[in-house]
Amino acid sequence: MNQLFDFDKSFNKIIIGTDEAGRGPAAGGVFAACVCFKNTSPELIKQLEKLNDSKKLSKSAREKLYDTIKLNTVNSVICIEVNEIEKINILNSSLKAMKLACENVISQLGADKNEILTLVDGNKLIKNYGYEQKFIIKGDGKSASIAAASILAKVERDWYMEKLDKEFPQYCWSKNAGYLTAKHIEAIDKYGLSPYHRPSFLKKHFEKVKQLTLC
Repeated sequence: MNQLFDFDKSFNKIIIGTDEAGRGPAAGGVFAACVCFKNTSPELIKQLEKLNDSKKLSKSAREKLYDTIKLNTVNSVICIEVNEIEKINILNSSLKAMKLACENVISQLGADKNEILTLVDGNKLIKNYGYEQKFIIKGDGKSASIAAASILAKVERDWYMEKLDKEFPQYCWSKNAGYLTAKHIEAIDKYGLSPYHRPSFLKKHFEKVKQLTLC
């Protein structure tokens, strides 16, 4: 835990970290979050002792950390919906969500832009972004601010998919979060696509189905 915070402190800047959730699924929007720890007391660090990459945590652990992060940081979460993903592709949608989330946090900080460094999870930088930034490969396991952002993005996207599941229960989104599990694919073949599916993510599947039909 201390290593995650020490990593951020090593840059001697006001650190904001950003990460996304939902690049891989075939349904639902993509989420990105940005987090800035303005103050880190020993008590807060103790409350965040399980802070890590959101994918390595249980649902209950993520949701407990979510509440602590929301209450003790400057943060923002942005969703880019399916219609825009289909227009500008998933990578650009993810980076756009990160950009908007980071700009929201920076506007709340009220700091000089030269004091701020944005740490971006992954190997891509945010496009058309007017602030200093650095990408961190596997940053959600290295940086406290990125790890916290990964949790906010993951938790809010899971809640979003659970809400959509009530509208379209046949796809089991509350369990698969929109990823193409075997049951999800079976439901697509049986019921077709919903308005929340990403058609571009299913081209290969439908091409395969068409080939099997022709055979």
